[in-house]
Amino acid sequence: MNPEIFTELSIILLITLVITGIIKILRQPAIIGYIISGIFAGPFVFNIISSHDTLYAFSQIGVALLLFLVGLNLNPKVIKDVGKISLVAGLGQVIFTTTIGFFIIRYFGFDNVTSLYMAIALAFSSTIIIMKLLSDKHDLETLYGKISIGFLIVQDFIAIFILLVISTLNSTGEVLSFTIGTILKGLGSLSILFLLTIYILPSLTNKIAKSQEYLLLFSITWCFIIASAFNYLNFSIEAGALLAGITLSMSPYHFEISSRLRPLRDFFLILFFIILGSEMVFSNVIQNLPAIIILSLFVLIGNPLIVMIIMGTLGYTKRNGFLCGLTVAQISEFSLILITLGISVGHLDKEVLSVVTKIGLITFAGSTYLIIYSNKIYSKISKYLQIFERKGSKVDEHKYHENDDHDIILFGYNRIGLDIMESLRKIKKKFLIIDYDPEIINRLSKEGYDCRYGDANDSELLNELNFSKAKMIISTIPLVETNLLIINKIKETNKKTIISVVAHEIEDAELLYEQGATYVIMPHFLGGQHFSTMIERNKLKMNKFLEEKIKHLEHLNKRKRINSRPLHHHR
Repeated sequence: MNPEIFTELSIILLITLVITGIIKILRQPAIIGYIISGIFAGPFVFNIISSHDTLYAFSQIGVALLLFLVGLNLNPKVIKDVGKISLVAGLGQVIFTTTIGFFIIRYFGFDNVTSLYMAIALAFSSTIIIMKLLSDKHDLETLYGKISIGFLIVQDFIAIFILLVISTLNSTGEVLSFTIGTILKGLGSLSILFLLTIYILPSLTNKIAKSQEYLLLFSITWCFIIASAFNYLNFSIEAGALLAGITLSMSPYHFEISSRLRPLRDFFLILFFIILGSEMVFSNVIQNLPAIIILSLFVLIGNPLIVMIIMGTLGYTKRNGFLCGLTVAQISEFSLILITLGISVGHLDKEVLSVVTKIGLITFAGSTYLIIYSNKIYSKISKYLQIFERKGSKVDEHKYHENDDHDIILFGYNRIGLDIMESLRKIKKKFLIIDYDPEIINRLSKEGYDCRYGDANDSELLNELNFSKAKMIISTIPLVETNLLIINKIKETNKKTIISVVAHEIEDAELLYEQGATYVIMPHFLGGQHFSTMIERNKLKMNKFLEEKIKHLEHLNKRKRINSRPLHHHR
């Protein structure tokens, strides 16, 4: 490597390290730090990027690897696993955001093609940011977390389709004519990839996977060869990288490939965002400021409202609609890649990329704080969100009478709730199930269980429930704020009631005990205690553990049948 390039890259990475460190202290996504670092390294501040072509080539490798890994994790089988709500919400949000966004952008004087590109860019949400924030909040297993992940998967499939469409554009930005030759060329390429995926790759990867280093080398080579082949056929490198990943997504080694390639992808992708920041144009910032502000507000407020309307129409609570809505309150890495591709095919100029990047910075930062403090925000504005909760829906058919007496009230029919419900049936106690998933409530009602659709955070619901005769209240909801609300309400009406709640952290359990919980269930610790009991009971006898295995598999299959909802896919 040229020593000057090496020195230049070292300085750029040092700037990025410092700025991203500050950004992390502010609890913001690292992508903001990368883009700001590019602004500092670019001509607007220090102007230290002289080897632009080399760094740009590195950044394009990052984009190709990103799309390769996206394809690698988009197993074609998962489309049936996202569920009706994720499919409808994902498609609906993209369609409505694109349509409304298009007219807003046209109002600011952008032409039709530019408006369409920008509107589509505003419709996608950041998978990386949302996954990180939900994981930090331990919300990946909640209903809204599963739904959000589901429509992110739907968005990924839409993005793939759009990228493939863009790959039919030539360097002048004109759409290639769909002659017989063009159609045959595309179908032929896909057919060859399909045949390779079915008949060649499985046996080939089985042999290559004996060496992890060789598997890594093969994966990178496969990505580059397929991407180059598609580029040669006048399709885009990005589309080729995506399809290369999809062809390996059925491989049993795709997790191993993904984990080994991720650090490499991250490094080159950092350079992509740095280059993106360095190319931002500030000469027309005052002129474009109204558009940037309005479009940022549209993403931060408009996108959540669209999702809330869709989910309310489908019968979900205002809380779930609100929390899901916040997960689409930012644009995506795909948005920036889409605009970059639009520039490469001659449809857009670099000023558009600058505008969209500024919108990205605002929405990345704003949505992060919205999601971090979502529960506090909801508690403040929940009374104004009633319009987003449809009354008279199918879930409201399960009427609950205030005078109904139940020995036990169970909040949350999830993994723990299912086991608890089975035990309650065995002891023949009358119990009521409260859950905020309308599909679960409909299923339980059909099976003859006393149940009610509602959110434990809803004070109106807690006021309507008859706690005075209840001997036990069980909450499987792992949110401290929710459980404290339940505990305080029960203490007001019946101090003799046994109160059992769930917590994941020791500090949370201690707080719940202090506030009046009778017993705090900690699933992780209970799992360890159960296995310890198995060791003491079975010693080291293989046949005993195999018997436990058979019982466990039977239990898992039973749960799978009972809880066969299509919202359990994780990327």
